Amino acid sequence: MKQALLISIAFITCVIFLLTIYYVSECKRSSKAPFANKSLISNKQFFNTLKQKEFDTIIGGKQVKLFTLKNINGIEVVFTNYGQRLIALYTPDTNNNFEDIVLGFSSIEDYINANEKYFGATIGRYANRIKEGKFLLHGKEYQLAINNGKNHLHGGINGFESVVWNTKQISSTEIEFFRTSPDMEEGYPGNLNVTTNYKLTEDNKLIISYRATTDKATIVNLTHHSFFNLSGHGNGTINNHKLQIDAEFFTPIDEHLIPEGTIQTVTNTPFDFKALKVIG
Repeated sequence: MKQALLISIAFITCVIFLLTIYYVSECKRSSKAPFANKSLISNKQFFNTLKQKEFDTIIGGKQVKLFTLKNINGIEVVFTNYGQRLIALYTPDTNNNFEDIVLGFSSIEDYINANEKYFGATIGRYANRIKEGKFLLHGKEYQLAINNGKNHLHGGINGFESVVWNTKQISSTEIEFFRTSPDMEEGYPGNLNVTTNYKLTEDNKLIISYRATTDKATIVNLTHHSFFNLSGHGNGTINNHKLQIDAEFFTPIDEHLIPEGTIQTVTNTPFDFKALKVIG
């Protein structure tokens, strides 16, 4: 019997989660980090200089392309089917000045050679780390690819960020990416058919919906991995951004970033964003 998994997330959820990731990452990176790479061109230039020819290549026997969504309010979202990446999100601020609020590169070569390989990509089969790349399912232990110290991270050595997806542009405001992850790819059991739908609404929401079906019991945990700066691409840090997360607990991690298995309150910790406050 086929097992179906359906996950739908709103764009604002992605923003909140990934702003936090970006902030933590910024604190740890040096000036040589990918955020400082000169190929991450300034926000006002970025959108106008995205060109198909800079993404015109063949990877794994499949053509890499650019795709654009646009609504009646002028918001534009640019994707590439390489890693199912969101490259740019051009949106207005409260003064109706448009900025690209997603960090990204201007060519496929920059994405391939980046130190941070997950910019804007869909992550799978399983987001985050799996200790020692092992999991037990129905009494059988599976060994996944190891690509993060002793652990498995974001789907393995060649996860969903490293493949070219099939694409169906449904309309000027909706697009779908789909592929089949074959049985035992990166160590995961089952042929997993994955479809991601992106819909840009006329009230300025970007809704991301995931659907996956499998012919064998497996595990799956899909997510989106953009880095956001609501001040605009290239306009400094996000330390002055205000953030609110409706969460009272968090899961502590060990020195290898693996959850310890306990749940703790956020009260009196840096993770307490129950009330709106400045990130920095």
